[in-house]
Order: sequence, then structure tokens, then C-alpha cells
Amino acid sequence: MRRGAALAGVLTVVAGLGLRAVGSGAVAKYGGDALYTVLVYVLVVMVAPRIRPGRAAGVALLLSWCVEFFQLTGLPARWSAESTAARFVLGSTFNVPDLLWYAVGAGGCWAVHQGLVRGRGRMRTTPGEEH
Repeated sequence: MRRGAALAGVLTVVAGLGLRAVGSGAVAKYGGDALYTVLVYVLVVMVAPRIRPGRAAGVALLLSWCVEFFQLTGLPARWSAESTAARFVLGSTFNVPDLLWYAVGAGGCWAVHQGLVRGRGRMRTTPGEEH
């Protein structure tokens, strides 16, 4: 599970950087927000590989929202002005629609993870055995 999560994390970062490089406007902005939470979700699964999809989605969403609300303090804006890493991790400006797009990212991860968990469960049963 950790290898799959690590691969998903790398692909998420590549997708996010690619979106920023070729995208513009709302697609790049809000797609990046959703991918931010996808990466947080992946990190949660890497730390706790047996976590249930619903709980992982809740933790990822909560962490993303906490970072967004932290922007209200002004500290992330100050740090982001001096550090590219801080800009990528903490952002700089509070934006209410970001909260929705974080939920979109968490929901998408939940759906994919839930499908993987269910699919794995089906592979473990023998033919004719009830699920």
C-alpha cells in the first residue's frame, strides 16, 4: 500500500506542476487546490496504510482546511514571499472557494480508494463464495 501511495504522490506532484505550467485561470487554480488535498490524502495513507477511505478523506480535508484558515493569520503570506516551498505548502491568501475544491479532492480520493479496497476484497474471495 505504501508503494502505491508513494507512486500516487509522485504522480500528483507531477500533475500539479504540469497544471500550473500549462493551465491558467480557474482551471489551474482550483484544479491545484483539489490536487493539494489529493497529495495530503496520499501522505495520510502513507503514514497510516490501513486507514479506511472515509477516515483518510476526513483527515486530508481537515488538514487542508486548517492550512487554508491558517492563511487568515498572515503568516503564510509573509513566509511565502520569502520561500517557494512555503508558497507550495501553505499558500498565501485565504479564499473561500478553495474550501470546496479541497472537498472535491478528498471526495475523489475517497472514491478511488474505496474502489481499490473493495476490489482487493473481491480478489481474496474464492469463486462461489458470498461477499
